[in-house]
Amino acid sequence: MPVSGEPVPQDEQALLERLRAAEAHNELLEHLARSQENLADQLAVALHEAALARQAATAAMDATGLRASLAAIKRRYLGRLPTGRKAPQHDGAPASGQAEWSAEMGAHDTRYAHWIELYDTLNDDDRVALAARVAALGAQPLISIIFPVYNTPEEFLRQAIDSVRAQLYPYWQLCISDDCSTQAHVAKILEEYAALDQRIVVHTRQSNGHISASSNDAVALATGDWLCLMDHDDVLVEHALALAALALADTPDAGILYSDEDHLDGTGMRHTPYFKPEFDPILILGQNYFSHLCMIRADLVALAGGFREGLEGSQDWDLALRVLERIRPDQVVHVPHVLYHWRSHPGSTASSVAAKPYVVEASRRVVQEHLDRIGVAAEVRTLWGSSFNRIKWALPTDPPKVSVIILPRSGHRLQRCVESIRVFSTYANVELVLLDDGGFRPPLRQFLRDQNGAIVVEQKDDLSDSAQRNFAARAAGGDVLCFLHDDIEVLSTTWLEEVVGMLSHPGIGCVGVKLLYPDLSIQHAGVVLGIGGTVGYPHRALFDRLSYGYFGRLRLAQCPSAVSWACLAVRREAFEAIGGFAEDHFSGMFGDVDLCLRLNEAGWRTGWTPYAEMIHHESPADSRGVEGENLVRFDRDIRYLHRRWGEWVQNDPAYSPNLSLAHESLPLAWPPRRRLI
Repeated sequence: MPVSGEPVPQDEQALLERLRAAEAHNELLEHLARSQENLADQLAVALHEAALARQAATAAMDATGLRASLAAIKRRYLGRLPTGRKAPQHDGAPASGQAEWSAEMGAHDTRYAHWIELYDTLNDDDRVALAARVAALGAQPLISIIFPVYNTPEEFLRQAIDSVRAQLYPYWQLCISDDCSTQAHVAKILEEYAALDQRIVVHTRQSNGHISASSNDAVALATGDWLCLMDHDDVLVEHALALAALALADTPDAGILYSDEDHLDGTGMRHTPYFKPEFDPILILGQNYFSHLCMIRADLVALAGGFREGLEGSQDWDLALRVLERIRPDQVVHVPHVLYHWRSHPGSTASSVAAKPYVVEASRRVVQEHLDRIGVAAEVRTLWGSSFNRIKWALPTDPPKVSVIILPRSGHRLQRCVESIRVFSTYANVELVLLDDGGFRPPLRQFLRDQNGAIVVEQKDDLSDSAQRNFAARAAGGDVLCFLHDDIEVLSTTWLEEVVGMLSHPGIGCVGVKLLYPDLSIQHAGVVLGIGGTVGYPHRALFDRLSYGYFGRLRLAQCPSAVSWACLAVRREAFEAIGGFAEDHFSGMFGDVDLCLRLNEAGWRTGWTPYAEMIHHESPADSRGVEGENLVRFDRDIRYLHRRWGEWVQNDPAYSPNLSLAHESLPLAWPPRRRLI
């Protein structure tokens, strides 16, 4: 019902926009309610742990005195984090407690089943339309499905093979390699299906060789143009190969194709969808997000030498990386639809890496060897309790000089910022560049004069924020320019090593860091265009410093479309090549986004690292100062943002079209911005 006195919109578009705004607000309130419930649960766990710790400390003190008491407390508290997750022993130490934090990995949305019904289910008309599109293809490649089998439960094996036979795309070949299964039902089922469909070919190994050897035997059976990797207990959706073939028709020289995925529980219920970004050359080092569904061109698999034995559990990741070394980034195709159901059961890695602990070391090794082959100096470490990797980039032999450029606004904030840089920074070759715009009070001027070794640049003209940054950059002597707000407080001692190391990776032009609010909740972990009609910060204020975030994204280095200029480091050569920050547009807002996108146009990617952490001393409720003249400028900047970067606003490649642009909590999109058919 309309509020009394409020006019009822008559225009259909106005009604639709009002409805969408109400739905977005409701989604946000529901997410906040779930967050509060989660915080309450965490508080209950923390209080319980504190009570147990007090009991242990009292008992230990009574028995052996203070030293034993401290040891007991240490054992209790170092074994736990405030959120109830197990603490890491070191970067490379796997833990068996993945299930304790995996619940936060995906978008926990209880409406996923309804979303599937509305947007991810074909009707008969859709099937007819899809078949017509496939029939009209100029080329209809044969897709060979690589299907290694070993002692698969009968129900799962039948469901997997049936999902292949149900494909709407008819040009497939199922290449099954039985790795000497010991359970009698396996051979019987494979023989049955081979007799039913001539497209199914079966090879039975005489000895168990594990998944890499068995997969190579399946590849030897393949005659198709493309190889589709499939686990023996998972399920393809009926339109999987059809949508893949249509996507390949749009990119004739494609080398790798991957899709979104979700999971099947023990009852067959779909859950935890992973809606992935377009190809990200940094994220693929931290997690194998290609799998599942992953297809690789057969000739590239042959050139790469097939699967390597000794890397079981990550053999597909290894193969994909070796193929990536032979192709361009634009030859990687992403189909933003769920084409694959990954089964979660006690024996699968979808449930926990503890089911297959050898996967952890293999995951680290395949990435380390990939970086060694392409000549990137870095050390790969496993994130505890997962098969994710942290990449510790090595600095160049002669580390570049870094100019940290700060535009002071407040003496108190500036003093805290500078002191945190001097206290916590271990990078040797660094200079401070401070801009004096003539508006400082005497105490701040004195503080600037007291900074030994700092460059103080005087500029008394009335310049925009973008113009001030450009002016200060011209006075800086570094090969890396690092722009900081004065309300930043450094937390990581090696923050500059992380930033400069990532900038040394080929193709990375600028890098952002993990910014935290004073309460250590997430403020910035990359910028997404389109949220709220402008830009947004996924995870903002809804996850804490230690959270893994959406499928690990708060712990993994990656390439967002843009990062915040509250801390933005850029190669000087790239900065100067594009003319620095835009002074005629985005003078106060979106200057950081514009810089990152212009770098992208020039062939440079934006990087983000979670291992350089800073507190950004502003509240989530702080306004952006959009009143009076600022409001006019903000409105002008928004219009130009849409005019200049409208394609990115509509379709940010680092953010799935299946996730909502209504707010920053990564909810499902109702409807998705890409239709299924």
